[in-house]
This record gives sequence, structure tokens and C-alpha cells, in this order.
Amino acid sequence: MIVIEYLAYFLITLGAVFLFLGALGIFRMPDIYTRIQAGTKSSTLGAMSLVLGTGLLGFVSFTPGYPWLIKTIIIVIFVAIANPLSSHALARGAYKDKIAPFTKENIDAYQEVEKNIEEEMEDAK
Repeated sequence: MIVIEYLAYFLITLGAVFLFLGALGIFRMPDIYTRIQAGTKSSTLGAMSLVLGTGLLGFVSFTPGYPWLIKTIIIVIFVAIANPLSSHALARGAYKDKIAPFTKENIDAYQEVEKNIEEEMEDAK
């Protein structure tokens, strides 16, 4: 049973890392479409790993038997179905609301940063 515990801890850690990276991706991406993509892919894998790791740990530690494992597998299936559907609904709503994706034409803040960097490089010469 010790191997299952190590696998459970690994899955919990992997899930936490993916959820952190998803939050970082949502913070760093420039527009709604890339934020949805970054958040959905990593949060789906992170939540599934975290729930499965918790289920394996419950299977070993608390009540030996299959109820923990069956419940967590049902939750993993629900997350695998619900997360992509919700991201699709968000992206479709943004598209229907005519929110433009990030392109070179609608750069605002990055363009200012780029100008400042070019000016600093010219001043350094």
C-alpha cells in the first residue's frame, strides 16, 4: 500500500502545480481567448490529478474499500466533461459579444513598453 500512498502524494503535488500554472497563465495572458485556453487546460488536468490523488489517499488511509475510489472517478469524469464545456461557453459568449482577440493592431500597453525599451537602447548608445 505504500506505493499507492506515494502515487497519491505525487498526483496531489502534480495537481497543485498545474493549478498554480493555470492561475499564472490566466494572469499573464493578454486577451480572454488565451486566458480561457490557459485556465481550462491546466485546471482540468490539475483538478483531475488533485481529486484522483485525494481519492487514492482516502482509499489507502481512511476507509479501505472502493467507495472512495468510485466517487473520485465519478468526480474526475464530471470535471473532464464540465471544464471544456464551460470554457467553450465563455469563448462563445466573448465571440458573440464581439470581443476582439489580441493582435498587432490593437496593442496598447505592450506598444508603450516596446517604445520605452527602444528609447532606452538609443539613450545607452
